[in-house]
Amino acid sequence: MAASRYRRFLKLCEEWPLDETKRGRDLGAYLRQRVAQAFREGENTQITEPEVCDEMYESLARLHSNYYKHKYPRPRDTGFSGLTVEECRIVLATDTLEEFKEMNKGLWKKLQDKLATKSPDEKTKE
Repeated sequence: MAASRYRRFLKLCEEWPLDETKRGRDLGAYLRQRVAQAFREGENTQITEPEVCDEMYESLARLHSNYYKHKYPRPRDTGFSGLTVEECRIVLATDTLEEFKEMNKGLWKKLQDKLATKSPDEKTKE
C-alpha cells in the first residue's frame, strides 16, 4: 500500500504548479520538499499512520482540483481590497515584497535616526 500512496503523492506533486514569483514561499515547492522527506525510501517507505497519510492526500487533492472554488463560487473576482486576482499575484510576488521592505526600511531608518536620543559623547561636543 505504501507504494500506491507514494505514487499518488508523486503524481500530485507533478501536477501541482510552481509559482516562480514566490521564490522560497511557494506551496508547490514546499509540497515537493515535504513528500521527499516523508517518503525518504520511496516506495519502500513504511507509513506508521496510513489514515493520516490518506487524509492529507485527499485534502491536498481537493485544494489542487479547486474543489472549494467550485463548491462555493464567488459572485465577483475581487476581495475586500478591490484588487483582481492578477493584481494580488503581482503584490504578493517576492520581488514586490522585497521592494516594499526596502521602502519601509528607509522610512523606518529615517524615523529611528530622528527619534534616537543623542549619546553622551554627542551631548558634550555641543
